[in-house]
Amino acid sequence: MPKMLMIGACVAFYAVDKTDRAILAHLMEDGRLANTELADLVGLSPSPCLRRVRQLESSGVITGYHAAVGPAAVGRGFHVLLHVEMGLQDRATIEAFEAAVAEIDEVVHCQRMFGHPDYLLWIAVPDLQSYERVYMTKLTGLPGVARTNSQFAMKTIKSAPGLPVPA
Repeated sequence: MPKMLMIGACVAFYAVDKTDRAILAHLMEDGRLANTELADLVGLSPSPCLRRVRQLESSGVITGYHAAVGPAAVGRGFHVLLHVEMGLQDRATIEAFEAAVAEIDEVVHCQRMFGHPDYLLWIAVPDLQSYERVYMTKLTGLPGVARTNSQFAMKTIKSAPGLPVPA
């Protein structure tokens, strides 16, 4: 199974050129490419190609390499999007909420939003019964929460593992 490439925000002063974008596109397709294969694909010799990859890594453009794992294979095939509206917006409550969320293994992604809802949490569990248990034992007791709304996907139409790299 190909590895997923994580691309981060470009660090100031590092401009990604056409060759870098080609390197990124190929690594996102297959993060396990050998440097010699990658060099052939982007029209470089191995040494300059490796230097560019290392520069992309050290500058924060490439933030890591990860294996893409089927959620059901690891008992996390049921996904829930939880909208959270906070009742209190003070700093202590927000920090306590975020610290508590960070400790819940079933929460695989959390974002603080501008506007409503205040937070979006993506939760991955084996099934609906597991979600109910996590909801009742962990999520309902989070600091400052006023309201929640759970959404379940009917069908995944598209799921891109990375960001599109413009040519």
